[in-house]
Amino acid sequence: MEESKHIRMRCSLLFASLLIIDCFVSEIYASSDSTIFYESFNESFVGSWIVSENEHYSGVWQHSKSEGHDDHGLLVSEKARKYAIVKELDKPVELKDGTTVLQFEVRLQNGLECGGAYLKYLRPQNAGWTAKRFDNESPYSIMFGPDKCGATNKVHFILKHKNPKTGEYVEHHLKSPPSVPSDRLTHVYTAILKPNNELRILVDGKEKNKANFMSSDDFEPSLIPAKMIPDPDDEKPENWDERSKIPDPDATKPDDWDENAPMEILDEEATMPEGWLENEPEEIDDPEALKPEDWDDEEDGEWEVPKIENPKCESAPGCGEWRRPMKRNPDYKGKWHAPLIDNPNYMGIWKPREIPNPNYFELDKPDFEPIAAVGIEIWTMQDGILFDNILIANDEKSAKSIRDSTWKPKFSELVEKAEEQPKITVSVVVSIVVIIFSILLRMLFGGNKAVQTK
Repeated sequence: MEESKHIRMRCSLLFASLLIIDCFVSEIYASSDSTIFYESFNESFVGSWIVSENEHYSGVWQHSKSEGHDDHGLLVSEKARKYAIVKELDKPVELKDGTTVLQFEVRLQNGLECGGAYLKYLRPQNAGWTAKRFDNESPYSIMFGPDKCGATNKVHFILKHKNPKTGEYVEHHLKSPPSVPSDRLTHVYTAILKPNNELRILVDGKEKNKANFMSSDDFEPSLIPAKMIPDPDDEKPENWDERSKIPDPDATKPDDWDENAPMEILDEEATMPEGWLENEPEEIDDPEALKPEDWDDEEDGEWEVPKIENPKCESAPGCGEWRRPMKRNPDYKGKWHAPLIDNPNYMGIWKPREIPNPNYFELDKPDFEPIAAVGIEIWTMQDGILFDNILIANDEKSAKSIRDSTWKPKFSELVEKAEEQPKITVSVVVSIVVIIFSILLRMLFGGNKAVQTK
Protein backbone atom coordinates (compact mmCIF):
# COMPACT_ATOMS: atom_id res chain seq x y z
CA MET A 1 0.00 0.00 0.00
CA GLU A 2 2.84 2.37 0.95
CA GLU A 3 4.70 1.38 -2.23
CA SER A 4 1.62 2.22 -4.34
CA LYS A 5 1.33 5.60 -2.64
CA HIS A 6 4.92 6.47 -3.46
CA ILE A 7 4.43 5.39 -7.09
CA ARG A 8 1.40 7.66 -7.44
CA MET A 9 3.30 10.55 -5.88
CA ARG A 10 6.23 10.08 -8.27
CA CYS A 11 3.87 9.85 -11.25
CA SER A 12 2.15 13.07 -10.14
CA LEU A 13 5.48 14.85 -9.83
CA LEU A 14 6.53 13.61 -13.25
CA PHE A 15 3.29 14.76 -14.82
CA ALA A 16 3.45 18.16 -13.06
CA SER A 17 6.99 18.65 -14.32
CA LEU A 18 5.99 17.84 -17.86
CA LEU A 19 3.05 20.22 -17.54
CA ILE A 20 5.41 23.05 -16.57
CA ILE A 21 7.49 22.28 -19.64
CA ASP A 22 4.31 22.12 -21.71
CA CYS A 23 3.28 25.64 -20.69
CA PHE A 24 6.78 27.01 -21.29
CA VAL A 25 7.13 25.38 -24.68
CA SER A 26 3.61 26.39 -25.72
CA GLU A 27 4.42 30.04 -25.12
CA ILE A 28 7.49 29.75 -27.35
CA TYR A 29 5.55 28.10 -30.17
CA ALA A 30 2.60 30.46 -29.89
CA SER A 31 4.92 33.37 -30.63
CA SER A 32 6.85 31.70 -33.45
CA ASP A 33 6.64 33.02 -37.02
CA SER A 34 5.11 29.79 -38.32
CA THR A 35 2.19 29.91 -35.87
CA ILE A 36 -0.73 31.89 -37.27
CA PHE A 37 -3.21 31.18 -34.47
CA TYR A 38 -2.90 29.22 -31.24
CA GLU A 39 -5.39 28.79 -28.40
CA SER A 40 -4.24 26.76 -25.39
CA PHE A 41 -7.18 27.70 -23.10
CA ASN A 42 -4.71 28.15 -20.25
CA GLU A 43 -6.80 31.22 -19.45
CA SER A 44 -10.57 31.59 -19.53
CA PHE A 45 -12.17 31.95 -22.96
CA VAL A 46 -14.53 34.69 -21.72
CA GLY A 47 -13.88 37.95 -23.54
CA SER A 48 -11.80 36.25 -26.20
CA TRP A 49 -14.27 33.76 -27.68
CA ILE A 50 -17.82 34.87 -28.46
CA VAL A 51 -20.71 32.63 -27.48
CA SER A 52 -23.54 32.71 -30.01
CA GLU A 53 -26.67 34.50 -28.85
CA ASN A 54 -28.81 32.49 -31.26
CA GLU A 55 -31.69 31.09 -29.17
CA HIS A 56 -31.25 27.59 -30.60
CA TYR A 57 -27.79 27.23 -29.02
CA SER A 58 -28.53 26.85 -25.33
CA GLY A 59 -25.55 24.65 -24.39
CA VAL A 60 -23.28 26.18 -21.73
CA TRP A 61 -19.54 26.34 -22.39
CA GLN A 62 -17.14 26.02 -19.45
CA HIS A 63 -13.44 26.60 -18.88
CA SER A 64 -12.57 23.27 -17.30
CA LYS A 65 -9.73 20.91 -16.46
CA SER A 66 -9.30 17.68 -18.33
CA GLU A 67 -10.21 14.81 -15.99
CA GLY A 68 -7.08 13.56 -14.23
CA HIS A 69 -4.94 16.44 -15.53
CA ASP A 70 -4.27 20.08 -14.64
CA ASP A 71 -4.55 21.23 -18.24
CA HIS A 72 -7.62 23.33 -19.12
CA GLY A 73 -9.84 23.24 -22.16
CA LEU A 74 -13.19 24.41 -23.55
CA LEU A 75 -15.87 22.05 -22.20
CA VAL A 76 -19.27 20.99 -23.52
CA SER A 77 -21.01 20.82 -20.15
CA GLU A 78 -24.57 19.62 -20.87
CA LYS A 79 -26.19 16.74 -22.73
CA ALA A 80 -28.62 17.02 -25.63
CA ARG A 81 -27.86 20.63 -26.48
CA LYS A 82 -26.70 22.71 -29.40
CA TYR A 83 -23.49 24.67 -28.91
CA ALA A 84 -21.97 27.56 -30.85
CA ILE A 85 -18.90 29.67 -30.07
CA VAL A 86 -16.47 31.53 -32.30
CA LYS A 87 -13.03 33.15 -32.17
CA GLU A 88 -12.21 35.81 -34.77
CA LEU A 89 -8.63 35.89 -36.04
CA ASP A 90 -6.56 39.07 -36.13
CA LYS A 91 -6.53 38.87 -39.91
CA PRO A 92 -7.82 36.34 -42.47
CA VAL A 93 -5.58 33.38 -43.33
CA GLU A 94 -4.99 32.83 -47.03
CA LEU A 95 -4.81 29.14 -47.98
CA LYS A 96 -3.87 29.48 -51.63
CA ASP A 97 -0.09 29.61 -51.23
CA GLY A 98 2.21 27.45 -49.12
CA THR A 99 1.42 24.86 -46.49
CA THR A 100 -1.38 25.29 -43.97
CA VAL A 101 -1.78 23.07 -40.90
CA LEU A 102 -5.04 22.84 -38.95
CA GLN A 103 -4.75 21.02 -35.63
CA PHE A 104 -6.67 20.65 -32.38
CA GLU A 105 -7.23 18.27 -29.48
CA VAL A 106 -10.49 16.69 -28.37
CA ARG A 107 -11.20 14.49 -25.40
CA LEU A 108 -14.53 12.62 -25.31
CA GLN A 109 -14.60 12.18 -21.54
CA ASN A 110 -18.02 10.50 -21.57
CA GLY A 111 -17.69 8.90 -24.98
CA LEU A 112 -19.58 9.96 -28.10
CA GLU A 113 -22.72 8.07 -29.08
CA CYS A 114 -24.33 10.76 -31.18
CA GLY A 115 -22.87 14.17 -31.83
CA GLY A 116 -20.13 16.25 -33.39
CA ALA A 117 -16.75 17.36 -32.08
CA TYR A 118 -15.43 19.21 -35.12
CA LEU A 119 -14.30 22.75 -35.91
CA LYS A 120 -15.50 25.12 -38.60
CA TYR A 121 -12.98 27.45 -40.21
CA LEU A 122 -15.15 30.39 -41.20
CA ARG A 123 -14.98 32.77 -44.13
CA PRO A 124 -14.75 36.56 -43.58
CA GLN A 125 -17.89 38.16 -42.20
CA ASN A 126 -18.62 39.97 -45.45
CA ALA A 127 -19.84 36.52 -46.56
CA GLY A 128 -22.90 37.19 -44.41
CA TRP A 129 -22.53 36.23 -40.77
CA THR A 130 -21.86 37.78 -37.38
CA ALA A 131 -20.12 36.32 -34.34
CA LYS A 132 -23.06 36.93 -31.99
CA ARG A 133 -25.47 35.17 -34.39
CA PHE A 134 -23.09 32.37 -35.36
CA ASP A 135 -25.04 29.24 -36.38
CA ASN A 136 -25.04 26.29 -38.80
CA GLU A 137 -25.73 28.62 -41.74
CA SER A 138 -22.61 30.71 -41.16
CA PRO A 139 -20.42 30.18 -44.25
CA TYR A 140 -17.23 28.24 -43.70
CA SER A 141 -14.27 27.31 -45.84
CA ILE A 142 -13.33 24.03 -44.12
CA MET A 143 -15.00 21.75 -41.58
CA PHE A 144 -12.72 19.27 -39.84
CA GLY A 145 -12.98 16.85 -36.93
CA PRO A 146 -14.85 13.94 -35.33
CA ASP A 147 -18.52 13.20 -35.97
CA LYS A 148 -20.35 10.10 -34.78
CA CYS A 149 -24.02 9.07 -34.79
CA GLY A 150 -25.65 5.84 -35.93
CA ALA A 151 -23.84 4.61 -39.02
CA THR A 152 -21.74 7.80 -39.16
CA ASN A 153 -18.31 7.41 -37.56
CA LYS A 154 -15.72 9.60 -39.23
CA VAL A 155 -13.20 12.38 -38.87
CA HIS A 156 -14.79 14.80 -41.33
CA PHE A 157 -12.87 16.90 -43.78
CA ILE A 158 -15.22 19.02 -45.85
CA LEU A 159 -14.13 21.76 -48.24
CA LYS A 160 -16.73 24.32 -49.27
CA HIS A 161 -15.67 25.42 -52.74
CA LYS A 162 -17.14 28.00 -55.10
CA ASN A 163 -18.06 26.94 -58.63
CA PRO A 164 -16.72 29.79 -60.80
CA LYS A 165 -19.39 29.13 -63.43
CA THR A 166 -22.46 29.17 -61.20
CA GLY A 167 -21.18 31.04 -58.14
CA GLU A 168 -22.63 28.23 -56.00
CA TYR A 169 -20.71 26.96 -52.98
CA VAL A 170 -20.56 23.16 -52.92
CA GLU A 171 -19.54 20.88 -50.04
CA HIS A 172 -16.83 18.44 -51.11
CA HIS A 173 -16.40 15.57 -48.64
CA LEU A 174 -13.27 13.49 -48.18
CA LYS A 175 -14.35 10.06 -49.41
CA SER A 176 -12.41 7.81 -47.02
CA PRO A 177 -12.07 9.67 -43.71
CA PRO A 178 -10.59 7.86 -40.69
CA SER A 179 -12.88 6.67 -37.91
CA VAL A 180 -13.13 8.33 -34.50
CA PRO A 181 -11.07 6.65 -31.72
CA SER A 182 -13.47 4.80 -29.42
CA ASP A 183 -11.72 5.45 -26.09
CA ARG A 184 -12.11 8.42 -23.74
CA LEU A 185 -8.56 9.74 -23.97
CA THR A 186 -7.32 12.98 -25.49
CA HIS A 187 -6.65 12.72 -29.23
CA VAL A 188 -5.11 15.27 -31.55
CA TYR A 189 -6.39 15.77 -35.10
CA THR A 190 -4.24 17.32 -37.81
CA ALA A 191 -5.04 18.34 -41.40
CA ILE A 192 -2.09 19.35 -43.57
CA LEU A 193 -2.88 21.24 -46.77
CA LYS A 194 0.06 21.30 -49.19
CA PRO A 195 0.58 23.64 -52.19
CA ASN A 196 0.80 20.61 -54.51
CA ASN A 197 -2.94 19.89 -53.81
CA GLU A 198 -2.09 17.17 -51.28
CA LEU A 199 -4.15 16.70 -48.12
CA ARG A 200 -2.92 14.59 -45.21
CA ILE A 201 -5.06 13.66 -42.21
CA LEU A 202 -3.25 12.67 -39.01
CA VAL A 203 -4.69 11.27 -35.79
CA ASP A 204 -2.29 11.42 -32.84
CA GLY A 205 0.50 12.26 -35.25
CA LYS A 206 -0.02 9.15 -37.38
CA GLU A 207 -1.10 9.53 -40.99
CA LYS A 208 -4.55 8.03 -41.54
CA ASN A 209 -5.39 9.40 -44.97
CA LYS A 210 -3.63 11.03 -47.92
CA ALA A 211 -5.70 12.60 -50.69
CA ASN A 212 -5.50 14.98 -53.62
CA PHE A 213 -7.95 17.84 -53.77
CA MET A 214 -8.22 17.55 -57.53
CA SER A 215 -8.84 13.80 -57.64
CA SER A 216 -12.38 12.49 -58.18
CA ASP A 217 -11.29 9.36 -56.31
CA ASP A 218 -10.69 11.33 -53.12
CA PHE A 219 -13.56 13.83 -52.89
CA GLU A 220 -17.30 13.52 -53.36
CA PRO A 221 -18.39 15.33 -55.38
CA SER A 222 -15.22 16.03 -57.33
CA LEU A 223 -14.02 19.65 -57.25
CA ILE A 224 -13.90 19.66 -61.06
CA PRO A 225 -17.30 18.74 -62.53
CA ALA A 226 -17.58 16.12 -65.27
CA LYS A 227 -17.13 17.38 -68.83
CA MET A 228 -20.17 15.46 -70.04
CA ILE A 229 -23.44 14.93 -68.18
CA PRO A 230 -26.68 13.03 -68.92
CA ASP A 231 -29.13 15.15 -70.90
CA PRO A 232 -31.92 16.00 -68.40
CA ASP A 233 -34.36 16.45 -71.30
CA ASP A 234 -33.70 13.07 -72.92
CA GLU A 235 -36.48 10.50 -72.31
CA LYS A 236 -36.57 6.74 -72.77
CA PRO A 237 -38.63 5.67 -75.82
CA GLU A 238 -41.84 3.84 -74.97
CA ASN A 239 -40.83 0.79 -77.01
CA TRP A 240 -37.41 0.43 -75.35
CA ASP A 241 -37.12 -3.17 -74.06
CA GLU A 242 -34.66 -3.55 -71.13
CA ARG A 243 -35.54 -7.19 -70.37
CA SER A 244 -32.52 -9.41 -71.07
CA LYS A 245 -34.56 -12.60 -70.36
CA ILE A 246 -38.22 -13.37 -70.99
CA PRO A 247 -40.49 -16.38 -70.31
CA ASP A 248 -40.42 -18.85 -73.19
CA PRO A 249 -43.73 -18.20 -75.01
CA ASP A 250 -43.68 -21.71 -76.52
CA ALA A 251 -43.32 -23.57 -73.21
CA THR A 252 -46.30 -25.39 -71.69
CA LYS A 253 -46.88 -26.87 -68.24
CA PRO A 254 -46.32 -30.67 -68.12
CA ASP A 255 -49.47 -32.76 -67.62
CA ASP A 256 -48.15 -34.33 -64.41
CA TRP A 257 -47.30 -30.99 -62.80
CA ASP A 258 -49.49 -30.68 -59.66
CA GLU A 259 -49.41 -27.09 -58.45
CA ASN A 260 -51.66 -27.97 -55.51
CA ALA A 261 -49.41 -30.60 -53.96
CA PRO A 262 -48.42 -29.52 -50.39
CA MET A 263 -44.79 -28.78 -49.56
CA GLU A 264 -44.88 -31.09 -46.48
CA ILE A 265 -46.78 -34.26 -45.61
CA LEU A 266 -47.02 -36.51 -42.55
CA ASP A 267 -44.17 -38.99 -42.19
CA GLU A 268 -46.14 -42.26 -42.20
CA GLU A 269 -42.99 -44.28 -41.47
CA ALA A 270 -42.20 -42.45 -38.23
CA THR A 271 -42.78 -44.27 -34.92
CA MET A 272 -43.11 -42.98 -31.40
CA PRO A 273 -39.67 -42.96 -29.64
CA GLU A 274 -39.17 -45.58 -26.97
CA GLY A 275 -39.73 -44.17 -23.50
CA TRP A 276 -42.15 -41.48 -24.61
CA LEU A 277 -44.47 -40.66 -21.65
CA GLU A 278 -47.86 -40.21 -23.31
CA ASN A 279 -49.72 -40.04 -20.00
CA GLU A 280 -47.50 -37.36 -18.50
CA PRO A 281 -48.23 -33.65 -19.18
CA GLU A 282 -45.38 -31.36 -20.15
CA GLU A 283 -46.26 -29.02 -17.25
CA ILE A 284 -47.70 -29.66 -13.80
CA ASP A 285 -48.94 -27.53 -10.91
CA ASP A 286 -46.13 -26.23 -8.72
CA PRO A 287 -46.46 -28.34 -5.56
CA GLU A 288 -44.67 -25.70 -3.48
CA ALA A 289 -46.86 -22.82 -4.57
CA LEU A 290 -49.19 -21.35 -1.94
CA LYS A 291 -52.06 -18.99 -2.37
CA PRO A 292 -51.03 -15.54 -1.07
CA GLU A 293 -52.68 -14.62 2.22
CA ASP A 294 -53.85 -11.27 0.88
CA TRP A 295 -55.41 -12.82 -2.25
CA ASP A 296 -59.06 -11.74 -2.59
CA ASP A 297 -61.01 -13.93 -5.05
CA GLU A 298 -63.64 -11.24 -5.51
CA GLU A 299 -61.12 -8.56 -6.40
CA ASP A 300 -58.25 -10.61 -7.82
CA GLY A 301 -60.24 -13.44 -9.43
CA GLU A 302 -59.90 -17.16 -8.86
CA TRP A 303 -56.34 -18.02 -7.85
CA GLU A 304 -54.60 -20.51 -10.12
CA VAL A 305 -51.63 -22.61 -9.14
CA PRO A 306 -48.61 -21.60 -11.27
CA LYS A 307 -47.19 -24.26 -13.60
CA ILE A 308 -43.68 -25.73 -13.71
CA GLU A 309 -42.01 -28.13 -16.13
CA ASN A 310 -42.82 -31.76 -15.39
CA PRO A 311 -39.63 -33.21 -13.80
CA LYS A 312 -40.51 -36.68 -15.17
CA CYS A 313 -40.06 -35.35 -18.69
CA GLU A 314 -36.44 -34.30 -18.15
CA SER A 315 -35.04 -37.80 -18.74
CA ALA A 316 -37.67 -38.89 -21.30
CA PRO A 317 -37.59 -38.20 -25.07
CA GLY A 318 -40.92 -36.42 -24.67
CA CYS A 319 -44.24 -36.13 -22.83
CA GLY A 320 -47.88 -35.80 -23.75
CA GLU A 321 -49.63 -36.85 -26.91
CA TRP A 322 -47.19 -38.03 -29.60
CA ARG A 323 -47.81 -36.71 -33.14
CA ARG A 324 -46.25 -37.81 -36.38
CA PRO A 325 -43.67 -35.33 -37.65
CA MET A 326 -43.92 -33.69 -41.07
CA LYS A 327 -41.54 -34.39 -43.94
CA ARG A 328 -40.95 -32.77 -47.33
CA ASN A 329 -43.38 -33.95 -50.00
CA PRO A 330 -41.39 -35.65 -52.79
CA ASP A 331 -44.18 -34.76 -55.26
CA TYR A 332 -44.10 -31.05 -54.43
CA LYS A 333 -43.26 -28.84 -57.43
CA GLY A 334 -44.91 -25.54 -56.59
CA LYS A 335 -46.24 -22.99 -59.02
CA TRP A 336 -45.25 -23.68 -62.61
CA HIS A 337 -43.39 -20.94 -64.50
CA ALA A 338 -42.27 -20.97 -68.08
CA PRO A 339 -38.45 -21.18 -68.35
CA LEU A 340 -36.57 -18.00 -69.27
CA ILE A 341 -34.92 -17.53 -72.65
CA ASP A 342 -32.84 -14.72 -74.18
CA ASN A 343 -35.04 -11.81 -75.20
CA PRO A 344 -34.67 -11.36 -78.98
CA ASN A 345 -35.84 -7.74 -78.61
CA TYR A 346 -33.42 -6.84 -75.80
CA MET A 347 -32.05 -3.32 -76.35
CA GLY A 348 -29.87 -2.96 -73.26
CA ILE A 349 -30.26 -0.70 -70.20
CA TRP A 350 -31.37 2.69 -71.41
CA LYS A 351 -29.27 5.71 -70.54
CA PRO A 352 -29.90 9.31 -71.55
CA ARG A 353 -27.47 10.68 -74.08
CA GLU A 354 -24.62 12.81 -72.76
CA ILE A 355 -24.21 16.49 -73.45
CA PRO A 356 -21.45 18.98 -72.54
CA ASN A 357 -21.76 20.10 -68.92
CA PRO A 358 -22.59 23.83 -68.94
CA ASN A 359 -21.12 24.12 -65.42
CA TYR A 360 -17.80 22.50 -66.29
CA PHE A 361 -14.62 24.38 -65.51
CA GLU A 362 -10.93 23.60 -65.36
CA LEU A 363 -8.80 24.22 -62.29
CA ASP A 364 -5.19 23.57 -61.38
CA LYS A 365 -5.69 23.94 -57.64
CA PRO A 366 -8.57 24.67 -55.26
CA ASP A 367 -9.72 28.26 -54.97
CA PHE A 368 -9.69 28.21 -51.17
CA GLU A 369 -11.71 30.83 -49.33
CA PRO A 370 -9.71 32.58 -46.57
CA ILE A 371 -10.21 31.66 -42.92
CA ALA A 372 -11.26 34.60 -40.75
CA ALA A 373 -12.47 32.78 -37.63
CA VAL A 374 -12.50 29.44 -35.85
CA GLY A 375 -15.89 28.24 -34.71
CA ILE A 376 -17.41 25.28 -32.90
CA GLU A 377 -21.02 24.69 -33.91
CA ILE A 378 -22.26 21.26 -32.84
CA TRP A 379 -25.23 19.30 -31.63
CA THR A 380 -24.48 16.46 -29.26
CA MET A 381 -26.21 14.01 -26.93
CA GLN A 382 -23.05 13.76 -24.77
CA ASP A 383 -21.45 16.15 -22.35
CA GLY A 384 -17.81 16.06 -21.34
CA ILE A 385 -16.39 16.96 -24.77
CA LEU A 386 -13.22 18.99 -24.17
CA PHE A 387 -11.54 21.05 -26.90
CA ASP A 388 -7.95 22.21 -26.47
CA ASN A 389 -4.80 23.48 -28.19
CA ILE A 390 -6.34 24.79 -31.40
CA LEU A 391 -3.63 25.64 -33.91
CA ILE A 392 -3.35 27.17 -37.36
CA ALA A 393 0.21 27.14 -38.69
CA ASN A 394 2.14 27.22 -41.95
CA ASP A 395 4.77 24.72 -40.86
CA GLU A 396 4.42 21.00 -40.12
CA LYS A 397 7.32 21.04 -37.68
CA SER A 398 5.73 23.58 -35.37
CA ALA A 399 2.49 21.60 -35.39
CA LYS A 400 4.42 18.44 -34.47
CA SER A 401 6.27 20.28 -31.71
CA ILE A 402 3.06 21.55 -30.16
CA ARG A 403 1.54 18.10 -30.54
CA ASP A 404 4.49 16.53 -28.76
CA SER A 405 4.53 19.07 -25.95
CA THR A 406 0.79 19.37 -25.27
CA TRP A 407 -0.85 16.11 -26.28
CA LYS A 408 1.71 13.49 -25.29
CA PRO A 409 1.93 14.48 -21.59
CA LYS A 410 -1.84 14.04 -21.31
CA PHE A 411 -1.98 10.73 -23.08
CA SER A 412 -2.42 7.97 -20.53
CA GLU A 413 0.44 5.85 -21.87
CA LEU A 414 2.92 8.26 -20.34
CA VAL A 415 1.49 7.74 -16.85
CA GLU A 416 1.28 3.97 -17.41
CA LYS A 417 4.94 3.84 -18.37
CA ALA A 418 5.81 5.81 -15.25
CA GLU A 419 3.90 3.28 -13.13
CA GLU A 420 5.85 0.46 -14.74
CA GLN A 421 9.09 2.07 -13.56
CA PRO A 422 8.60 2.44 -9.78
CA LYS A 423 12.28 2.96 -9.15
CA ILE A 424 12.24 6.49 -10.61
CA THR A 425 13.04 8.80 -7.70
CA VAL A 426 12.03 12.37 -7.09
CA SER A 427 15.61 13.49 -7.57
CA VAL A 428 15.75 11.89 -11.02
CA VAL A 429 12.52 13.64 -12.01
CA VAL A 430 13.86 16.99 -10.83
CA SER A 431 17.11 16.42 -12.73
CA ILE A 432 15.23 15.69 -15.94
CA VAL A 433 13.19 18.87 -15.55
CA VAL A 434 16.28 20.99 -14.89
CA ILE A 435 18.10 19.58 -17.94
CA ILE A 436 15.18 20.10 -20.31
CA PHE A 437 14.48 23.56 -18.90
CA SER A 438 18.14 24.54 -19.42
CA ILE A 439 18.09 23.34 -23.02
CA LEU A 440 14.98 25.36 -23.73
CA LEU A 441 16.53 28.49 -22.24
CA ARG A 442 19.58 28.03 -24.45
CA MET A 443 17.39 27.55 -27.49
CA LEU A 444 15.40 30.67 -26.66
CA PHE A 445 18.20 33.04 -25.74
CA GLY A 446 21.47 31.53 -26.88
CA GLY A 447 20.91 29.32 -29.89
CA ASN A 448 18.52 28.49 -32.70
CA LYS A 449 14.83 29.26 -32.49
CA ALA A 450 12.63 26.63 -30.90
CA VAL A 451 10.74 26.25 -34.16
CA GLN A 452 12.37 26.81 -37.53
CA THR A 453 10.46 29.21 -39.71
CA LYS A 454 10.07 28.94 -43.41
